[in-house]
Amino acid sequence: MKFALVFPGQGSQSLGMMGAYGDNSVIRETFDEASQALGRDLWQLVTSGPAEALNQTVNTQPLMLTAGIAAYRLWLAQGGPRPALVAGHSLGEYSALVAAEAIPFRQAVPLVELRAKAMQEAVAAGEGAMAAILGLASALVQEACAESAQGQVVEAVNFNSPEQTVIAGHAAAVQRAVDSCKAKGAKRAMLLAVSAPFHCALMQPAAQKLKLGLAKVAVSRPVIPVLNNADVVCLLDPEQIRDSLVRQAASPVRWVEIMQTMAAQGVTHIYECGPGKVLAGLIKRCADGVTGGALADLAGINAAVTAVTADHSQEQPC
Repeated sequence: MKFALVFPGQGSQSLGMMGAYGDNSVIRETFDEASQALGRDLWQLVTSGPAEALNQTVNTQPLMLTAGIAAYRLWLAQGGPRPALVAGHSLGEYSALVAAEAIPFRQAVPLVELRAKAMQEAVAAGEGAMAAILGLASALVQEACAESAQGQVVEAVNFNSPEQTVIAGHAAAVQRAVDSCKAKGAKRAMLLAVSAPFHCALMQPAAQKLKLGLAKVAVSRPVIPVLNNADVVCLLDPEQIRDSLVRQAASPVRWVEIMQTMAAQGVTHIYECGPGKVLAGLIKRCADGVTGGALADLAGINAAVTAVTADHSQEQPC
């Protein structure tokens, strides 16, 4: 069995989300390390909230990074081997790079906090929007965006499955695109409760701030191949990795292509590493012949460890 791990991003957070892993020292130590790096108590926030604070972008991004790495460390502690490939959805790419030892965890936590602040500040409140388009081919979604821009920005920014695409941009343009997608036959087209229009051209100011932050972070050659969001390739050179992360902030998340590339590389099982099961639910829709699973609790981790160690052939494909 050749398996990969993928890490969730913003949107998979929930109050008490680490409780499913049990009272485990690996989880607590990871959160303690992140809290020290930020100078504030992330464990208190994830266990006690309030939920409003948990869902603020500046808190959510460091929390989800920490949650993903805590789950990965627990995976290793339970006897899980290194995967053949890793990737992450948006913010999750940072978790993947930490798991691949390309970025030190203690530096990644404040880096994603900086990323969150930069994204939040890039567009004034109320000026941007995002919407999910379901049941419409991505090519038609892109066509609707092109027709709806009218001098503003509206773009397809998350290609989550062949029939699930998220769009982002100026609020008025996004609403026009939503209406256009419905007219083209979308089963559902709905605005999302988000704080900024992530991954569209309006995030360019955030990308420039992120570039300055990344210049101060130690980036190394990954020990596990990481399929990136911006180009769907495995990069080895630290400067190329930095450049990819800068571009990622204002570029689409090409998740369908990432899943299909993993399948083409011979990956048969993909496990979502962290709280939630959003990515696990998308896997079968993106790539034929690939089995999806979730490491969303201790039982899930133990079951996956048993499966992959029973048939473990993990040559690295990239």
